[in-house]
Amino acid sequence: MSWLRRYATELAVVVAVLVGSLFTVLNDGAKPAHHAAIGWVLTLIACAAVFFRRRYPLSVAALTLVCCALYYPLTDPDGLVLLAFAYALYNAAAAGRIRGAALLVVAAMAGVTAGEIGSRTGRHVDNFAFFLMTGWFVALVAGGAVAHYRAEAERTKEAEARARATDERLRIARELHDVLGHHLALINVQAGAALHRRDPGQAEEALAAIKDASKTALQELRATLGMLREIGLPSLSRVAELAESVGASGLTVRTEIDGVARDLPPDVEHAAFRVVQEALTNVAKHAGAKTVVVRLGYGADELSVQVDDDGRGGPAPAGNGIRGMAERARALGGELTAAPREDGGYRVQARLPVR
Repeated sequence: MSWLRRYATELAVVVAVLVGSLFTVLNDGAKPAHHAAIGWVLTLIACAAVFFRRRYPLSVAALTLVCCALYYPLTDPDGLVLLAFAYALYNAAAAGRIRGAALLVVAAMAGVTAGEIGSRTGRHVDNFAFFLMTGWFVALVAGGAVAHYRAEAERTKEAEARARATDERLRIARELHDVLGHHLALINVQAGAALHRRDPGQAEEALAAIKDASKTALQELRATLGMLREIGLPSLSRVAELAESVGASGLTVRTEIDGVARDLPPDVEHAAFRVVQEALTNVAKHAGAKTVVVRLGYGADELSVQVDDDGRGGPAPAGNGIRGMAERARALGGELTAAPREDGGYRVQARLPVR
């Protein structure tokens, strides 16, 4: 059954050619057939070639044209082998072989013209039939070309949809990494501090910070889910709140503004906030720093974000954090660098164009 479904169109064409040819022969039974065996062999070759039209579209069209070129001058009465060529011609154009199909039309009509000119028994194709056949072939090639370009447009649309879905999955992954990674890192730092502090008062402070960080994490997670519906995007107005939450782990966080602070497009503010958040997370987890400076520079055409710490420096920690920050910057047409500073510590610097 699967074979029948796959070759249903080819079978329909073959049945039409064979039944039509047989009907023509029987209807013209009063006249003796001329080279009937050769005619049936050529008909069967053209029909068999149709089944290979997917793999060799242009070759099949050319072979069926050759069968027609031999069949009609040599045999009598005329069958429907031309139908196999018409179908193969349309298929070649639909497969993208439009120029080749057009050349086959030119060759076919040139052959008909040469046959009519060289015929000793008079014309077999009058002007009306000649132009009708030409228009038919041209229409087949044009229809196949339209089908080809329509299929190409559908494939392009599907590829773009897959690319958008991939980008959306990456965006969600970055959001979840930034939201959960930051707050879980702070919770981990505070929990470790609580375990190693003998003073109950200090342990209580660490537990309070854990409570605040977990509460903020839940709020951020809700905001992230809302962001997927395009609401509740985190903005730079929350950088102070972010610095305060990191400061609860013992870091001193300073925020500096260069230029005049102003409202920016939501995607730019969101990306800048996530860059600061991820940079502070890495400092709290890996840097062993005491002080962090966050600088936001408001330029005419871009926003610069710079996070410096006085930690141990060295290579960047393995993971998705820096890669995610760089992807956010590139998505906006900007760039991000992350490297140790010459005078110690580490620097994350991003440039985000303001469109």
